[in-house]
Amino acid sequence: MKTPLPTHPLGTAADLDPLLAAIGDARIVLLGEASHGTSEYYTWRAALSRRLIQEKGFQFIAVEGDWPDCFEVNCALKQDKDEYDSAAQLLCTFDRWPTWMWGNWEVAALIDWLHTYNRQRALPERVGFYGLDVYSLWESLQEILRYVTKQGDGAVAAAQQAFRCFEPYGNDPQEYAQAVAFVSSDCEDEVTQMLRSLRRQLRATPLPPGLERETAFAAEQNALVTVNAERYYRAMIQGGPASWNVRDGHMMETLSRLLDLHGPNSKAIVWEHNTHIGDARYTDMARDNTVNVGQLARQMYGRNAVFAVGFGSYQGSVIAGKKWGAPFETMPVPPAIRGSWEEQLHQQLQGENGLLLSSELKGTAALKQTFGHRAIGVVYRPEFEQFGNYVPSLMAERYDAFLFFDHTHALHPLPTKPAENVPPDMYPWTE
Repeated sequence: MKTPLPTHPLGTAADLDPLLAAIGDARIVLLGEASHGTSEYYTWRAALSRRLIQEKGFQFIAVEGDWPDCFEVNCALKQDKDEYDSAAQLLCTFDRWPTWMWGNWEVAALIDWLHTYNRQRALPERVGFYGLDVYSLWESLQEILRYVTKQGDGAVAAAQQAFRCFEPYGNDPQEYAQAVAFVSSDCEDEVTQMLRSLRRQLRATPLPPGLERETAFAAEQNALVTVNAERYYRAMIQGGPASWNVRDGHMMETLSRLLDLHGPNSKAIVWEHNTHIGDARYTDMARDNTVNVGQLARQMYGRNAVFAVGFGSYQGSVIAGKKWGAPFETMPVPPAIRGSWEEQLHQQLQGENGLLLSSELKGTAALKQTFGHRAIGVVYRPEFEQFGNYVPSLMAERYDAFLFFDHTHALHPLPTKPAENVPPDMYPWTE
């Protein structure tokens, strides 16, 4: 970039004023991250989320996490009973690898703030916290069984049948996927019938607004998770973009359901990796017919209603594992490669942080030129990052704004004891 880009300083939460103004009346604000293990990405997303909640009335945060674990956090944030201990204790429920994604002190600080904020408000005005992801097949099945058994309704038989179908595979969805990859026998019909039965039952018993209604919504959501997770794991074995598209399609469907739950004027904040929130049509993902939440949200709600904020850094440290399921480590993040988006911002800003707004990039190379944009996953090998950690991107179209941090630091994980069973290697390198 020969012509310097227009940037805004980024030092304190007050420096987010231009970003708040650019967001305007957007209904959905997508907040990204270039890794799942960088402290600054979490703390600045939290700072922006607090302002969106306080100043623009956003009603919930939806994250790249499992529905059952996140819904437990949501209930703790909204309940009237004084049973809340601390966010750190609550977040220890995120015990599946990679545990640090949501089990960290940065998220704990946000959850404690949300709890305090909610206590000052009536139940309908309390801010929610939900998971968008599709991985919790077994956990969601168990939640459904608990719900329908307690309700004693007509969906019990269908839930039990679905549970029995998956039972031979224990809680290992990869074993299920491998077992049904080359045979006609699978559990697709069972989970579909369970979802239909549950929906019929819920329509027959309308509930008043409040946590009781959310609990019923959660039961239906868990059934939807099992349907889409079953599809996801089968597609994962076959390879290609199908499993990614099932996953992001599920996350978009969940986001839309949550917006409907909260009413026609509801507003959502989404926390996910850049690879999910930055419109896939302006990256090399489009060549493989891969879609993501950023693209689907713009297509479903219109570009003016969706505001995507990308994040990135030049160098620093990060929490990640050297291989799938490995213990997390603090790893160095080397200086970004020559010619990359991050390297050019480093040169222009001379080591300072900065905020860029796409609406101000007209007439610059960033509006029409593709740059390599770094993406670090939960598995990371710094010594090899130049061979695959950069996503070619048309940055001014992929995002509506970009937060650049010259030097970042590793996330601070909670001392969570990981569950014994490591999930299958489901994330691509960018995740």
